[in-house]
Amino acid sequence: MDKSWRALAAVVAATLAAATLIAPAAQASQATQSTQSTQSTVESAATAAATAQAQASAAPMASAAALPAAVNVPAPGTYAGPGFDACSAPAPDLMAAWLTASPYRAVGIYIGGVNRFCTQPQLTPAWVSAQQAAGWHLVPIYLGLQPYCTTSNKEFRFTAANAAASGRAAAGDAVARASALGLGRGSAIFNDIEAYSTTDPVCRQAVLTFQSAWTTRLHDLGYLSGFYSSLSSGVADQVAVYGSTAYVRPDYLWFARYDGVATVENPAIPGSYWPHRRIKQYQNPALTGGPETWGGKTLEVDRNQLDVTPVPATAFGDFTGNGWSDLISRQTATGYLFLYPGNGTGLGTPTRIGSGWNGLDSISRLGDFNRDGKEDVLARDPVTGALLLYRGTGSGFVSRLTIGSGWNGMREITPSGDINLDGYPDLFAVAKSTGCLYYYRGRGTSLLPGVRLGCGWNAMSELVGLGDFTRDGRIDLAARTTATGELWLYPGTATVLGARSRIGTSWNTMRDLVGVGDFDRDGFTDLVAIKSATGELFRYPGRGTSLGTALRIGTSWTGMRPIL
Repeated sequence: MDKSWRALAAVVAATLAAATLIAPAAQASQATQSTQSTQSTVESAATAAATAQAQASAAPMASAAALPAAVNVPAPGTYAGPGFDACSAPAPDLMAAWLTASPYRAVGIYIGGVNRFCTQPQLTPAWVSAQQAAGWHLVPIYLGLQPYCTTSNKEFRFTAANAAASGRAAAGDAVARASALGLGRGSAIFNDIEAYSTTDPVCRQAVLTFQSAWTTRLHDLGYLSGFYSSLSSGVADQVAVYGSTAYVRPDYLWFARYDGVATVENPAIPGSYWPHRRIKQYQNPALTGGPETWGGKTLEVDRNQLDVTPVPATAFGDFTGNGWSDLISRQTATGYLFLYPGNGTGLGTPTRIGSGWNGLDSISRLGDFNRDGKEDVLARDPVTGALLLYRGTGSGFVSRLTIGSGWNGMREITPSGDINLDGYPDLFAVAKSTGCLYYYRGRGTSLLPGVRLGCGWNAMSELVGLGDFTRDGRIDLAARTTATGELWLYPGTATVLGARSRIGTSWNTMRDLVGVGDFDRDGFTDLVAIKSATGELFRYPGRGTSLGTALRIGTSWTGMRPIL
């Protein structure tokens, strides 16, 4: 997307000179965005980068939190076919003519960034609404700071020292601009990183750090992350770390490969990476012979091929409400309850959301029990046997409610999701004295009397509500055989639970097995657990009828119990 728009050179030069833009010099942590440590992005450095980006962009910058809710559908939506991008958003009459006469149904729009060249007189909330209503799929692009080793002519760059802070600031600015245009939460914003030198390993790592910080911040704000770059530099580096937990992976990939072939496939990108979340830029004006004319309207464009679908939201596990599964845990030494925001790859900086939780046991996530749009937490008072509902707010809890009594006779109190499909989350529990499993139907602020499903469950431990693990529309349960360490899947059926199947062995080495919903938003629900001997935290990706290879997403969890 490195366009040389000579007609605008004088205007651009004057604008940039007046802006006095300097890449932020503040030092930020060079640690990768690993979920094994606390993110230490320095907000002052982020503010400096955001200020520079604001000065260079036409639209006024605003706080993402202060902006009004957007009204349009999330971009880019579902689309497979040809698209184009141009330096400046086209006029409405051209968009109308091309919608009728051209093969294109998607258009890339430059919403901001310190290195954005062209003015955007057409790019307004009204334009965005009109084009989406007409049937265009919009692809928001942000042309911000470039790596110091860029091979492009982009002037404003980040360094290895400020990569994380700059990426975070760029994401905040991008969200503010997208929201101001009416592109709301759930939309993807593509960070445009032009080709860069692949002979500088420090710079290559800086790009990964920048993009990881960008993605993390977009996820925090409820947006999705796209990454645009050349196949041989930025895309190659993203492919190399696709399975790593050291960097937060972008949700969409847009690669430039000017071979004239309209496809999103390429041997350099494994087919299982970013399926139906890809765009390829395959021709620029130099290869197409110049401007294109459709319906009597002419414009110089890059040609793209798209295969994109929305990223599925997790059905449960999202305490903060930003679309991504989170984790909650109690610090046993203090009784503090901490919220760890998820970002699709790992966990972000924890926030304390409660104290005094050492006086409670059987603490677990309950989903949105009272159907107010926020996830709730369940706990038992071991002294009285009262079952307590803590209604979530997204950042903490309001006053608790007692929803049951006499629960000291039960163990493995396990929220399961909506078993009977009546719209309310339910739960399972095992009677200590008999080993019988009971099913309790939720009613928003109470539970109906338990229904006995079967006995012999004292041989089982670590019951886990997995959500719709098998993707058949029913809620499933997992449980571990205490003596053997085997992990079993009990599929949900119209009569609650069906015949079990074994999905793992040697699980006696793990504790605090928890279903976290669709953590990476690949359409399958996942499981996390702590390795008892080391305190390492692992995520096990769901595969529908099995679990994938464990991914370590944290260390030093020995002092945390339970996790939920």
